[in-house]
Amino acid sequence: MSVRVGAARVRALLLSLVTFFVVAGTATGCSGGDERPRVVVTTNILGDITREIVGDEADVSVLMKPNADPHSFGLSAVQAAELENADLVVHNGLGLEENVLRHVEAARASGVATFAAGEAADPLTFHAGEEGGPDDEAGEPDPHFWTDPDRVRKAAGLIADQVVAHVDGVNEKTVRDNAAHYDVQLADLTTWMEKSFATIPEGRRALVTNHHVFGYLADRFGFRVIGAVVPSGTTLASPSSSDLRSLTRAMEEAGVRTVFADSSQPTRLAEVLRQEMGGDVDVVPLYSESLTEKGEGAGTYLQMMRANTSAMTEGLTRD
Repeated sequence: MSVRVGAARVRALLLSLVTFFVVAGTATGCSGGDERPRVVVTTNILGDITREIVGDEADVSVLMKPNADPHSFGLSAVQAAELENADLVVHNGLGLEENVLRHVEAARASGVATFAAGEAADPLTFHAGEEGGPDDEAGEPDPHFWTDPDRVRKAAGLIADQVVAHVDGVNEKTVRDNAAHYDVQLADLTTWMEKSFATIPEGRRALVTNHHVFGYLADRFGFRVIGAVVPSGTTLASPSSSDLRSLTRAMEEAGVRTVFADSSQPTRLAEVLRQEMGGDVDVVPLYSESLTEKGEGAGTYLQMMRANTSAMTEGLTRD
């Protein structure tokens, strides 16, 4: 009897020790001394750019799922913990990730290195009045810098600097080489976009979108922003009847019959505008704020920009 009791105690002791080491290893992120450095990125557009730069040098975790809205997506408790356990957090900033900012701030407060790409990319501000900007946000920074590939080139170079400075264990030469290779692709993208947009007559270089998202593209490639169905820089706002009437008048005065709608958002508001103008309006979907799943048209930043350029060029040159 005493032998069986002793054996039971030994088994209980061994089970306790195994449990202790498993829990301790989970709590500290231990993986047999082979833990890889980690970069956490908030939006999927920046996630793709960061992965191009980091390559295999570190794990890159992207919080925003494909086809999500950066203005409204939120985090689970596990994702919030990822931020505070990262070597580096890359986020857009400028108020884009409205439900995630407090988690980024918490990570920064706990000592995690954070980098706001939009704030480092020479941000523009929203304009009001004749430039078609949102009146209540005039003077506020526009977070949608990625619609200008030249600003993405600048941001990508700075992300490489941040990775080298804050992510221990990466090979600096590899990171720099990755960044240089991607920079060439971004430069090629800019040249291709310039040639494509050059086919659009000057009088048709006018944009109406679901909300104010293409200010950087307009500034870089010489477009006029007539207005937006949602007169705001965020999809979380809603238009009033007077907003729609004002936009309808502006479109009629400019001779614009094409509305570019967010592919990650329902086109209901653009359809309302079509009804306001008697049905003679083309509604063209663009990938403006989120990448898609791989193979669905905009699985990478480069694919997204090329798809948008083609759609815009076709939409604005159609008779």
